[in-house]
Amino acid sequence: MISKAIRLARVGSRSELAAAVLMLLGYPCIMVAALLPGIWLFAAATAVTYVCDWYLHQRGSYLVNRLGKVRAGLPIRFLLRQLMIVLLLARLDLAEEPLFFVAVACFLLFYGLQAPHGALTTLIRLRRTMPIVTRNVDLHAVRIPDAPPQTLLHRSAEKMLHLDIPAVAGILFAAETGRNVFGYAGAAATLALGIAYNALLLPYVRRGRLVPPAPVVLKALDTWLREYQPTVVLYFSGSNESAYQGNMWLETMAAVEGRPLIVMRERNLVPQLAETSVPVVCVPGGTHLMNMDLSTVRVCLYPANVGKNIHMLRVPTMKHVFIGHGDSDKLASVNPYSKVYDEVWTAGRAGRDRYALADVGIRDEDIVEVGRPQLAPIQSWTGTTRNPVPTVLYAPTWEGWDDNPGNTSLLLAGENIVRRLLEADRPVRVIYKPHPFTGIRSARAKAVDARIKEMITKAAQDRAADPRWAKEASAAASGRQAAKAELARIEARLAELERSGHTGGDDSEISRVSLADPARHAEISRLRAEWNDAYWSSFGWWEHRTVSGAQPKLYDCFNQSDAMVSDISSVVSDFIASGKPYAVTDSAQLGAEEFKRQNTAVRAAVILSNSAAELGQLLDAVTDPAADPLAGARRELKGYLLGPDEPTSMEQFNAAVRALTARAEARNAGVAQRVGEQAAPLPDAEAATSGAGDGADQAVAAAAESADPDALTGAPGADASGTAIGAGPSSLR
Repeated sequence: MISKAIRLARVGSRSELAAAVLMLLGYPCIMVAALLPGIWLFAAATAVTYVCDWYLHQRGSYLVNRLGKVRAGLPIRFLLRQLMIVLLLARLDLAEEPLFFVAVACFLLFYGLQAPHGALTTLIRLRRTMPIVTRNVDLHAVRIPDAPPQTLLHRSAEKMLHLDIPAVAGILFAAETGRNVFGYAGAAATLALGIAYNALLLPYVRRGRLVPPAPVVLKALDTWLREYQPTVVLYFSGSNESAYQGNMWLETMAAVEGRPLIVMRERNLVPQLAETSVPVVCVPGGTHLMNMDLSTVRVCLYPANVGKNIHMLRVPTMKHVFIGHGDSDKLASVNPYSKVYDEVWTAGRAGRDRYALADVGIRDEDIVEVGRPQLAPIQSWTGTTRNPVPTVLYAPTWEGWDDNPGNTSLLLAGENIVRRLLEADRPVRVIYKPHPFTGIRSARAKAVDARIKEMITKAAQDRAADPRWAKEASAAASGRQAAKAELARIEARLAELERSGHTGGDDSEISRVSLADPARHAEISRLRAEWNDAYWSSFGWWEHRTVSGAQPKLYDCFNQSDAMVSDISSVVSDFIASGKPYAVTDSAQLGAEEFKRQNTAVRAAVILSNSAAELGQLLDAVTDPAADPLAGARRELKGYLLGPDEPTSMEQFNAAVRALTARAEARNAGVAQRVGEQAAPLPDAEAATSGAGDGADQAVAAAAESADPDALTGAPGADASGTAIGAGPSSLR
């Protein structure tokens, strides 16, 4: 019942649900207390609404955001409380008393201070916003002043509204005791604080406190680009939940040959970008991006098919490559949109065959197999379980944009899978890691996800209370405590390093201070590896676990598990790199043979029905190599899906970058040569004639003989002047 209420209220926890209920009940209580009148009931209900409102805002509750859509936003709620105070005073027969007029005047003047406060904060934010956000880019050519303290701008409207607390408290106390001086003092304090808040903001609208105008900043960026001369770009755009698609390529970009650059489009994704030593430029404006000097870039990599890709695809001097954010048999892996790229890079032969079968217009010669460089951290299976109890990872994908039952096992089979694992005859540890997108489209998927998490939590509690595990828990207690202490130490140091690298108060100041520091980056990389070890050591190898968020990473979960259950997604293809047993759910009920025929990655998998009755085969394969008939098929499938082990994926990736760079250079040289020939001056008309006529015919004939034969007949890729179509000034540099 509580879980259903949480889902309906769109809150994230029981505490949020309780706060929401108390807040929504508090306002009717305030009204009743004002009408009775009852000062103490009024004061108690008012305090409850203040506290609950603050708590829900702190948690970023979806419910609070939705209240603004139904004319019950934060300013309205504060105004309602203040109106009820005026009503309370009238019901207490104080309408003719000075306290009443002071209260009315105070609230009117206080709301008068809201307008300049809102204008100041909005103006400061707008004029502190640069057209770009950067990391590891030296913008020394522009002066970026320090940002205002975050205490002034962070949730500024909420802070300003809460300055009415002294007035509310003083007036209520005065009404109860008859000592009006408390009401006067509270009203004066509220107005003084409101005036002071505005006064503190005023200095930050001076020209010296604002960032330079957009043309100055963009010129500085072009200066840096000319000095750095990037050659390989990772271009990333997407929704707020898609940051993982770019993060998975950061280590590859750091190791790629040449001078890498990451170009992003959404400001909100920059804080979600993992630590990297590669320069990052976020350019939200399409016009600004198209005017950037990217003349030295020869290869641009795209991990996602999104509309904003067009702003980069228009640049002809670079070659464009779709690299994706996974390799799977999903329809998204054979998107017809991929025709816009010069090449499509897949992990292995399976990706090439997938496009051939889909027949969506991708030519075989435009597909290059480069392996999967990201899979290097995945450890190969030794043939035995890591711990006395085997660990099974359940990592379902999300529900997708349509209602195809084959999108995810979560809806039809998820609870059955987890239940059978938890109730298996031989003890099993379950790690549940849902996809980051789970529940963003389907309320039903979100509900199933919540129920599975409850199942995991309850099973973990039951196992902790089971005497059979008490001995293990006791023996591991000291080690777990030490790991937790180590975890806290590492997290504190990581937070310190994060602050030292991003000490700015806003995006503009962070762009100024976030410069590459190899020593700091190396320490962060080392600490993250240590964090991962400490995290898994901080709880018992027998304890069930739900893993969400960016840390630990999916591949870390792979390394901790002995087997996996998942769906048709890149998760399966990546897990195959480990060589461990795995199972995939046929949620669409195609039947095992048809399911394998349609989905390459499941040909070496245990196929599960929605009842998950076949899970015993997976558990047998984990505990007894003799009961693992699919081991050979997994090895064969690994090579087909992910390519050969030698040369390494990173070597294959760099070779592909070099080859495509050569193609881009050849194309640009050819265009430059043709344009140069077209620009040659025509022969002098008088010199080319015998004196009769104007010489135009002879001039045209001479030009036709010396120029490119395609120039006068509309060569492909050229306009009437012979200049390559789409080649702006920067494309020919």
